[in-house]
Amino acid sequence: MAERYYTETHEWVTVEDGVATVGITDFAQAQLGDVVFLELPRVGRLLEAGDSFGVIESVKAASDLYSPVAGTVLEVNEDLSDHPERVNQDPYGQGWLIRIRMSGDLGPGLLDEEAYRRLTQGETAGAAGEGRPPGESER
Repeated sequence: MAERYYTETHEWVTVEDGVATVGITDFAQAQLGDVVFLELPRVGRLLEAGDSFGVIESVKAASDLYSPVAGTVLEVNEDLSDHPERVNQDPYGQGWLIRIRMSGDLGPGLLDEEAYRRLTQGETAGAAGEGRPPGESER
């Protein structure tokens, strides 16, 4: 299995043969609550690392989604249109969001599992104690 990396905005990414699979973390889905809608990009869209590529909406809030890598959107998880709850049920499996044909290597600023764990522990104890991931607007 490919190693998983994380962003400070709570996306995860794995890379296999130059294709990055992107989703939101278990921490993020737990903070959001029940996911009810996703706005995802069209296939073929060019993304730079850090670009917003869509929106995720839950019963509690709406959040922008950010690409951890640069490249071209190769595939969108269309199954989530009818079953957005899969993001909550299986964020690292059936709840993946997009696949990107990378136009380079993994960018700087990605966290390994240990660094991400430290980040989320700090958020649950600190400033994000309101229960929302950063960048999220309250409904």
